[in-house]
Amino acid sequence: MTPPPLNHKSSKTPLFAAIIGWLLCVTSAVAHHSFAMFDNSNVVSLKATVKEFQWTNPHVILWVYVQPKDNEPAELWSIELTSPGNLTRSGWSRKSLRVGDKLELLINPLRDGSRGGSFKQATVVETGQVLVQPNLSAQEKPGLQ
Repeated sequence: MTPPPLNHKSSKTPLFAAIIGWLLCVTSAVAHHSFAMFDNSNVVSLKATVKEFQWTNPHVILWVYVQPKDNEPAELWSIELTSPGNLTRSGWSRKSLRVGDKLELLINPLRDGSRGGSFKQATVVETGQVLVQPNLSAQEKPGLQ
């Protein structure tokens, strides 16, 4: 007597689902990076003009033109902030910074010396408004609404 044929589709479904789940986890882990690339022991001050304020996940990016010394051409810098959700809970909006705004920025620069950094604070020159990076550990304390 011959055994009944195996249903190959049903035996592959759990394996296929497991592989897809694993790939999704790996992709998420790779997409989210740490802030270890920034030199948190060093604060740099920049005079800059906003080129673009990208209100996107996982991190908001501020693109600015920085005027180097000696009247050289402006340099494009990328400044990374936390997520839109964290910024919103701290009073920011997608309109907090606008194209053309002149800023005095404080950042933690990239360790490799390239043109970028982690946002600490911005002062909008025209209005004097000061925007700061949210204190994320305070937002995570129990009992906060």
